[in-house]
Amino acid sequence: MDEQNFYLDTIGQIVPAQREQIINAFYEFLELEHLYESAAEIVKTQLSIYDNEFSMKFQRNPIHNIKSRIKSPQSIVGKLQKKGHPVSAKSAEQHLMDIAGVRVICYYIDDIYAIAELLTRHDEFKLVKVKDYIKNPKPSGYRSFHMVITVPVYMAATKKRVPVEIQIRTIAMDFWAALEHQLHYKTSCEVPLSLKEELKECAEIISMTDLRMQDIYQQIHELD
Repeated sequence: MDEQNFYLDTIGQIVPAQREQIINAFYEFLELEHLYESAAEIVKTQLSIYDNEFSMKFQRNPIHNIKSRIKSPQSIVGKLQKKGHPVSAKSAEQHLMDIAGVRVICYYIDDIYAIAELLTRHDEFKLVKVKDYIKNPKPSGYRSFHMVITVPVYMAATKKRVPVEIQIRTIAMDFWAALEHQLHYKTSCEVPLSLKEELKECAEIISMTDLRMQDIYQQIHELD
């Protein structure tokens, strides 16, 4: 059973006095999902344009992969409740900046900053905030460049500016983050300090590898 049918079947079991209110809220969340999916697609399309232009000019692509995700209604509701905000689609628009997420996987660290700068310079994109976990890694060793931008989404009758959280990292950073995430979510137990330190050491090794690979690329490039 898909998500929409599940909700509709659930609504059918609710007393009529509450049913209309819940149906309205359900369709508001569907509209919200469509809005943020559209915003993510706009960002992905622009990133692909930059990547293709870079390939034409410099005969290589800075971007290895682009992924996107939209928070589920359950996740949105949970986050609103955690923050103490009203639970509604309107409240989600007002208070959450990470409903739409785009992850950009680059080959080299320099590519990360080049892509971030291009997005910042785009006339119709507005930078909201930046968190540079490459220059300032998290205590766990996590590294990535995070930014939130708002993009214009043109609907049939309206235009809305929609925030999109963008994470930009290298292949090596993504590899470490994926494994660290899996390790933490595989267990409900507290991870021993020794293992935390070992994970952080792996992050340092990966970071040094990123820098060495970038240096090797630059040296090879200078041979042309």
